[in-house]
Amino acid sequence: MTQSLWTSRRARAVAVGVGAGVLIPVLAAATPAAAATPTVSCTSAKAGLAAKLKKDITAALATRKGTVAVGLYDRTTKTTCTLRATSAYDSASTVKVTVLATLLWDAKKHNRTLTTRESTLAKAMITKSDNTATSTLWKQLGLTKIKGFLSAAGMTQTKPGANNYWGLTQETVTDEQKLLKLVTAKNTVLSDNSRAYILKLMNQVISSQRWGTPYGAPSTVTVHVKNGWLQRSTHGWRVHSLGTFNGGGHDYMMSVLTQDNSTMSYGITTIQGVAKAIHKDLA
Repeated sequence: MTQSLWTSRRARAVAVGVGAGVLIPVLAAATPAAAATPTVSCTSAKAGLAAKLKKDITAALATRKGTVAVGLYDRTTKTTCTLRATSAYDSASTVKVTVLATLLWDAKKHNRTLTTRESTLAKAMITKSDNTATSTLWKQLGLTKIKGFLSAAGMTQTKPGANNYWGLTQETVTDEQKLLKLVTAKNTVLSDNSRAYILKLMNQVISSQRWGTPYGAPSTVTVHVKNGWLQRSTHGWRVHSLGTFNGGGHDYMMSVLTQDNSTMSYGITTIQGVAKAIHKDLA
């Protein structure tokens, strides 16, 4: 996942006239200053936890520039936190989890296992964020199957990128949290083997790409992560991180999507501030 690869993708995206996504009219409509600043919302079955998370996530973002969306769900304490949950972002490489889930969902429908070639491509796509492998699988699946999976998963807010620009898929925190819930608990969409396979690969992401939501996670949990990063002429850097954490009495997942970052590292720092606060409060 080199910057030059993304830069060339961005140039091609601009060439075909891809805009900044559906955020523009939303922001334009929010004329009053108060309406333009959504607040963190949390609920929990554990006394005091919702208020603490709201306070600490808000504090983590207080001095940060950029536009940030946050989703948290903790099964253990029945805790949910959201910020800009329905705002759409260019997915960058976080869509790769959806691509893998679609591949496994489709294979299950045809009562088959992945081929050796598909397994090799899937591993490169998730563990190294390989773009060529992703493009190959995206084209193999096609929009009909990808939309079929999104429908089965209830991911109604996700719009696949056109013309094979998978990194320009529009996604929301709401839908990414739905995906992570599917991957981490028994359901009728993904088989147990499929879920285990996705989590295995997300646990094997190379060390240089393990930033973001895992930051500050307790040593007692197993970490599964997939990140995405993309620079475009509008909204600067998009930097995203999806993570699930289980073990030691914990079972939770978070999605943090950001844009309008001046640099990739600035976006990473923003995400890690949020993640550190969440891990600390849940632990």
